[in-house]
Amino acid sequence: MSVNGVSSEVAITNVTTSTWATSQAGSFALTASNTITLSNDWGWYFIDSITVSPTPVAPIVVVDVTNGAKAEAENGILNGVTVGTTTAGYSGTGFVQGFDAATDSVTITLYSAKQALYDVVVGYAAIYGGKQTSMSLNGAGGANIVFADTTTAANPWANATAGQVLLNAGNNTISFTSNWGWYFIDVVYITPSPAPAPHQVTSSLVVPNVLPVTQALFNKLLSKYGSGQIFSGQSELADVAWLEANVGKTPAIVGLDMMEYSPSRVLYGSVGTSVEDAITFDARNGMVAYQWHWNAPSHLINNDTVPWWKGFYSYGSTFNLTAVLAAPTSEDYALMISDMDAIATQLLRLQAANIPVLWRPLHEADGTWFWWGAYGPESCVALYRLMFDRFTNHHKLRNLIWVWNSVTPSWYPGDDVVDILGYDSYPPLGDHGPVSAQYQQLIALGKDKKLVTLPEVGNIPDPDILKLYHADWSYFVTWNGEFIETETYNPLVFKQKVYNDPTVLKLTDLGNWKGSATSTSSAKPSSSLTVKPTSSSTFVTSTSKSSSTSKTSSTSSKSSSKSSSTSKTSSATSSSASAAATQVHWGQCGGSNWAGPTICEAGTACVAVSPPWYSQCL
Repeated sequence: MSVNGVSSEVAITNVTTSTWATSQAGSFALTASNTITLSNDWGWYFIDSITVSPTPVAPIVVVDVTNGAKAEAENGILNGVTVGTTTAGYSGTGFVQGFDAATDSVTITLYSAKQALYDVVVGYAAIYGGKQTSMSLNGAGGANIVFADTTTAANPWANATAGQVLLNAGNNTISFTSNWGWYFIDVVYITPSPAPAPHQVTSSLVVPNVLPVTQALFNKLLSKYGSGQIFSGQSELADVAWLEANVGKTPAIVGLDMMEYSPSRVLYGSVGTSVEDAITFDARNGMVAYQWHWNAPSHLINNDTVPWWKGFYSYGSTFNLTAVLAAPTSEDYALMISDMDAIATQLLRLQAANIPVLWRPLHEADGTWFWWGAYGPESCVALYRLMFDRFTNHHKLRNLIWVWNSVTPSWYPGDDVVDILGYDSYPPLGDHGPVSAQYQQLIALGKDKKLVTLPEVGNIPDPDILKLYHADWSYFVTWNGEFIETETYNPLVFKQKVYNDPTVLKLTDLGNWKGSATSTSSAKPSSSLTVKPTSSSTFVTSTSKSSSTSKTSSTSSKSSSKSSSTSKTSSATSSSASAAATQVHWGQCGGSNWAGPTICEAGTACVAVSPPWYSQCL
């Protein structure tokens, strides 16, 4: 059913005792002339009549939350939703259901004796899978609140942290609107927010013996954490230039991507240039952050509908992470390791240039829209820890500060492999709020012993609101293109307000953050292992002083344990690689400081993929 174009699903019950029955369709705001349309949906029913009657005007229930209170959702103002009682275990006289149209909402009126911050917790049921709702205060904003799946839980009812709200003295309204829809809201708990405790973050990093400049970067971030200041950042060097030309300011951080260095993109002609961009921005005294839109190592769909360059999406390949991790001697596992080695090669270039990196791999995993998150938290965590081991123990990377990008506890790789926690914020248009719910969730996830950040934002948070909410985000990085260059997400006047705010730290505010820090690393990895399957299913291994291959058809038998050693089958034989040896298809064949094979096997040629640093047999 739709009323003036606003849709809502109506449940028509199965009639067993008589031919005709009635179904409640909800409450709607009508104007002078209105249209009600009933569409097929399941079909196979009769409709006899529609009864329209004025909704009884119940007095608005105002909940005094000055000292904390529980507000029953069913007592709120309902728009397109109804009160349900069929799912046992709810509080009060019922719960609110029927969130299926975009405008469906429940609004609760709260009274506060003074302007103050309050913590918000929502009692909900998500029996149709994990969902999100939009929460707004006094008709403004639209923070996304995550309702974790309760489908298989012993109790369908659970609580979700919704962050904080700043209530005015007097009456306020808090509304919950569909967003994903298909959930129940039972009750909202409002309690006065305690004064924030001092953060417990120390200067220790998870990688041992980092470069002095890596420690200097973290120390700079830490020195401002909790001070009411936030470091500014912008994705892509081209959009840094746009900010400089149109706003007149330069952000402190540039966000870059290792995407084009993915070997399955290089295969189709991609040429990465972001390392050069990092070197350029570092030379200006800026800070560098990286994510990796990792094109799947193999099994790309690659058709007219889903081309190869969408290979980082879940639908872009059939690469089964769980199966690959369970088969460490398989070709796909070897390709996965080889992909990591290709990116390590680029990170080693930055290490050689004494450039530290805020490294954010496997980002947004719990969204499951990328292949590394498509097979659940266990596989994703195993992959993250495998990468950490490979980069730290095998390649000896000491210029990385490891950033994890999820608020969901079941996806967390562990305190021992994470330095910084982050959330990618893309709220509804016009919402420049503090992202309070996710801030509180990350503080809890890291036990307030990790820095928390906004590695990607669509809408930049308003620095004035951040201070009111004590939301001590360390830094933000605005996404590129339309998110920064147009009026849609961040109007020019707002961008000017943000970048003229003295608490928003820019490139000119960094000072000599590196100090006298210089590299103590030769930036050379430990000996790498290439394992090539032979026709007799034995393994032939070779060692070299390379930064490892970019993409190889060989099979690696490296285990996913935390050991830096590489296991080999009993039939493996070892031989020393030299410049006279032959490199396999996809293997590295040249580049700066390369000491391995430079001759490619028959049918392939040594191609400079990222000159002068990296050449590959293609």
